Amino acid sequence: MNNSLSIIVPAYNEEIRLGDSLRKILGFVATTEFETELIVVDDGSSDFTAEVAKKVFAEFPDIPTSVIRYDENRGKGFAVKTGMVSATGDIALFSDADLSTPIEELDKLVDPIKNNEFDVTIGSRALDRRLIGTHQPWRREQGGRVFNLFVRILTGLPFWDTQCGFKAFRMQKFRPLLDKMTIDRFGFDVEFIYVADHAGLRIKEIPVRWDHCDGTKVSIFRDSFRMFGEIRQIRRNSKRGEYQ
Repeated sequence: MNNSLSIIVPAYNEEIRLGDSLRKILGFVATTEFETELIVVDDGSSDFTAEVAKKVFAEFPDIPTSVIRYDENRGKGFAVKTGMVSATGDIALFSDADLSTPIEELDKLVDPIKNNEFDVTIGSRALDRRLIGTHQPWRREQGGRVFNLFVRILTGLPFWDTQCGFKAFRMQKFRPLLDKMTIDRFGFDVEFIYVADHAGLRIKEIPVRWDHCDGTKVSIFRDSFRMFGEIRQIRRNSKRGEYQ
């Protein structure tokens, strides 16, 4: 039985919108059956992200919470891995700080793991686009489709959306794989899924509600080449046997 849950929120310069997001998460988990902890990982923010998190957490003293902060910006992947290493739950879910996927979608990902149907569940915008409320700008949305096609070709993974920031993991099986992860920035989602698939974990892509939120840290021009390079790095790592 998987009755404990860790929610990890990676955050970089999120002082403006983080407070509302954390209150929504904490208000929601207070109504669930899970023993839940909430971990914010401040990825070297230059603003008051950590202070905002601590202030909100003080409003919910009955729910276990923690803030992990380090001074250097290391990347979203590094932040998520850091949170997972500290997580104590049977299941860990990470969510983007903007809650572009509403926290109310949590059960869609957590229940299949709790019921021992899957080991990893990944939220998807691609499987049912009717669930998208506010779309991304056209150029960004098309770029995402090209990227996911590139991922499918290079990795052989069958999934249509690897980048949605809403994923859950059975930690008994996924925790031993964290040491294999090498990608610290935006390509980390693909590496997480690739390594889990390589290890024989059961993975399910699940359609979730999603809304584009302004203020994304990803630049389609600046980060595209880096992300493509990271996917090629995953393929090289695999050929060298680093994921064995």
